[in-house]
This record gives sequence, structure tokens and C-alpha cells, in this order.
Amino acid sequence: MHKAGFVNIIGKPNVGKSTLMNVLVGESLSVTNSKAQTTRHRIMGIVNGEDFQIVYSDTPGMLKPAYQLQKSMMSYVEGAFSDADIFLFVTVSGDRDVDAEILNKLRTKKIPVIIAVNKIDLHDQEGVMKELEYWSKTIPQAKVIPVSALHKFNVEAVSDFLLDLLPESPPFYPKGELTDKPVRFFVSEIIRGEILRYYKKEIPYSCEVAITEYKEEEGIDRITAMIYVTRESQKMIVLGKDGQAIKKVATRARKEIESFLEKKVFLETTVKVLKDWRDNEQHLKRFGYEI
Repeated sequence: MHKAGFVNIIGKPNVGKSTLMNVLVGESLSVTNSKAQTTRHRIMGIVNGEDFQIVYSDTPGMLKPAYQLQKSMMSYVEGAFSDADIFLFVTVSGDRDVDAEILNKLRTKKIPVIIAVNKIDLHDQEGVMKELEYWSKTIPQAKVIPVSALHKFNVEAVSDFLLDLLPESPPFYPKGELTDKPVRFFVSEIIRGEILRYYKKEIPYSCEVAITEYKEEEGIDRITAMIYVTRESQKMIVLGKDGQAIKKVATRARKEIESFLEKKVFLETTVKVLKDWRDNEQHLKRFGYEI
């Protein structure tokens, strides 16, 4: 008997969804950062066993969209409700302010739900127990599990419950595949992740990264990346004095890409102003977002 299914991971921004997915998959596929809204796309990570396949799907954090990019991000969340075999709802202790429509969908859809109460290492045991009790009453059919994705505490319990809930099915993807995204996507995400780590305020949310050239040569990959911002003032901040800021970001990104690809990389970065790209459907489509 072979089991396979889609485990769709949903939750608000900054609850550690992406960190949990990376631990479950065993690879850093989703951008992780203490800043909110780090995940912009729906990213799949595939875990294969001898008699099972779990397709994890990390979606952007749930929010009320303010511009077209965020509307596109929320369309991935809607998609997650349409094709899930199991929901993995991630929350944190003390945060009960979840959209009523989302809670109603989790209660009423006849699909198994696991609730991972994350970051329990930041709270005392009494507070965590109250949180587990609250979620058990709020979504009675769900299995509620306390975890710390950062410290990999109790994540194996989540994996075990998911395996029990998987439906009988042949695999959806070839057994050797790790994800549905191409290498270029992950390279651009690594660069964007370093932008998130290095810059403050609105800069990371105004940036988009596109790989404009990718040449695979013996012993080295040569990559050209374009970093788009919305205003000239943002371009100057990203570049920094004498280009020092972007050099630091590019160096850190190159090292991460080399680790990801397990080979040498030459990385060239350019910064360009693309006014209002976050509200331009044509630009968003070009960057791979669904409209």
C-alpha cells in the first residue's frame, strides 16, 4: 500500500511556517526571516519514503491585501484550500486573532487538520497548555501539537501524525524530486532572503529579484541577477555608499547559493527602478505571480 497527499501549510505572517516546512522537508526551500511577509509564492517541498510521498505546500502568510502583489499572494492561500489532503495550520502561543472565514473553512471542510502551536520555547508551560486547550476547543476535530520549529522540538510528532493521515495514492511526483520550482527560482529567493536580512523598513518589501542570465559551466555557474525597487531613493539605499551595501549582500548571497548548488558561483547583481511594480499586473506576471 502506497500513501501520498498534499499537506498545505497555512497561517498568519511571522508564525514560523517556512521554518517548520524547511525542517519537515529537510532542506531550506522557503525564505525564513523574523520580518513578516517573507513568503510570496506557493512553494512545494516533496518528502519521499519507500511507501509514501508527502507534498508540503508553504503559502504566504494570511493578511488583508493592500496592493496587487499581496492580492496575488493571497490567491495562493485560496488555492491551498482547494487541493489539500491535510491542513497544517501554524500559529503561535498568545495569537488568537485569526480571520473568522479561515477558521470556519478549517472547521467545516471535511479534511484532516493538524494545528502546530509554534515557538513554545518563548512561553511558560502554563501558557502553552492554555493555548493547546483553546485550539482544541476552537477546532475540535484538529490534532493540536506544541512545537518549536527553530529548535526542531516535537517536529517529528507532526510528521508522524501526517503519515497516519495520508490517503492511499500513487506518488504525484517522481521519487527523486525535491520541489516543483526550478533552480533559478531558489537562486532569486536566496538573494531576496539576504535583502530581507540586510535592509530595514520598507526596502525589503519594495524589492523583487529576477535572474536575467544563468550559464552553467564546468566547475562554476555564472549568474546575473536584477534587483528591482520602486523608487530612485530605494535604489540608492540598496546600493549604499560606493556600492558597498549591495556588495555585502551579493557576497553573502553568493556563498548561500554555492552551498545550495554545491558548486562555485560567479554572481553579478544590478539594481534598477521599476516604478509601482507591486501594483502592475504585467510586471507581476513576468515575475511569476498569479493574477
